[in-house]
Amino acid sequence: MNTIHSQDRRRWLQAGSLVLLLGAHQLVRGASVVAVRLWPAQDYTRVTIESDAALKVHTVTSDATRLAVDLEGIALVPSLRELVGQLQSSDPNIAAIRVAQGSGSLVRLTIDLKQAVRPQVFNLQPVAAYQHRLVLDLYPTLQVDPLEQLIAQRLKDIDAASERAAQLLGQETGLASSTPQPLNPTVPDAADPLGALIAQREQARTPAATTAAGKPLPQPTASASTPSPRGDRAGVGATVSAGSAKPLNEPKDQPTERLIIVALDPGHGGEDPGAIGPGGTQEKDVVLQVALKLRERINAARVNGSPMRAYLTRDADFFVPLGVRVQKAQRVKADLFISIHADAFMSPEPAGASVFALSTKGASSATARWMAHKENAADLVGGINVKAKDATVQRALLDMSTTAQIKDSLKLGSAMLGEVKRVGKLHKPKVEQAGFAVLKAPDIPSVLVETAFISNPDEERRLRSEDYQDRLADALMRGITRYFAANPPLARGRAL
Repeated sequence: MNTIHSQDRRRWLQAGSLVLLLGAHQLVRGASVVAVRLWPAQDYTRVTIESDAALKVHTVTSDATRLAVDLEGIALVPSLRELVGQLQSSDPNIAAIRVAQGSGSLVRLTIDLKQAVRPQVFNLQPVAAYQHRLVLDLYPTLQVDPLEQLIAQRLKDIDAASERAAQLLGQETGLASSTPQPLNPTVPDAADPLGALIAQREQARTPAATTAAGKPLPQPTASASTPSPRGDRAGVGATVSAGSAKPLNEPKDQPTERLIIVALDPGHGGEDPGAIGPGGTQEKDVVLQVALKLRERINAARVNGSPMRAYLTRDADFFVPLGVRVQKAQRVKADLFISIHADAFMSPEPAGASVFALSTKGASSATARWMAHKENAADLVGGINVKAKDATVQRALLDMSTTAQIKDSLKLGSAMLGEVKRVGKLHKPKVEQAGFAVLKAPDIPSVLVETAFISNPDEERRLRSEDYQDRLADALMRGITRYFAANPPLARGRAL
């Protein structure tokens, strides 16, 4: 009896030793790196390390020139070295990357910086096709104000147009302008503070035009209509009576230019590829191409005499959380918000374009509800730092839509749908509604356009076609113009 007991005991001890040995082996092996990715952008640069087990960050140290992260339990250091090869010289935030084996099971990742950053380091659980991910988001400490960028772009347009007009004037009159006068110097206008700010800056930076001899250009004083180089502006072709001493460019007689801003939101990006077609086409790529083409058309257009400017929530391949997309549109005081996507389904048969607006009372159809659920999951795939999310902002996004905003969004959606059907098939003949998180801006008419079904082989080929992208951008532009024709943007005040 004791012999049998002794043998059983030996077998258990041997089995236990085997378990301990396996455990020690696994501990030494640690996590295997599956992939590393680098996503550079002006907004921020993201570094992603994907592994088959969760990685543990041991220490993080940073200053204005360097960020060092110690990772625990990684065995396959060579995989990490691939980050060095992915670094681009154009990366606005990272100058160099180094990977070195530390003491024990520690690996040190050192990132030399081009500018001071606010690092966020966090883990993401497996989702979709991804395993465990460790993410390092490097946000510039000094971020450019997007509204300032739009103003700077508009001032460049004014300078270029002013120079062309001065050259034409010099050819006609024989006068050479050494420093061209702004075409329409203006004064602050409470109806459009953004336009007033542009005017103030333009006046401050540009002196009065002069002749070749350095004398001021003569101002007309006769009672005659003097055409303006920009005669499409209301009030530009004003006249001056013979008895008046006021020059043609008297500031208080000039209206302030109203800059119309359209926020374009190419869906997905970076870690989130969106839907993928049977031929491997990624939604994030084609929608960005369409958005860039639409930006060109918007920037070259005018609405009721006022210039337009497009603002993209992303202009490259990087991820933007849904709430941040809304915040970006609000920061630039956008007049419209248009989110651009490519639809997908589990079978290849569905086809056609759709346009969606927000609903706070439930979806208008099962399809709309399914679409909203799919698009709202983008944050999980793209990867957001849950601990850094502003709970106040997240709560506000649930409640800040208004009846007026939804009504205007339906008008915009109808105008765009009417134009899109001229270049391809429609999946739904009317604007659908559902609780899309990205459409929840308080005072901005917002729509989500599903350009086609990327899961349909025929439509995937069309989405890759530059000709179709051009025709689609033309259709969306006509829809924007139709909306503004019936809903003049000048009626909407903008407060900075």
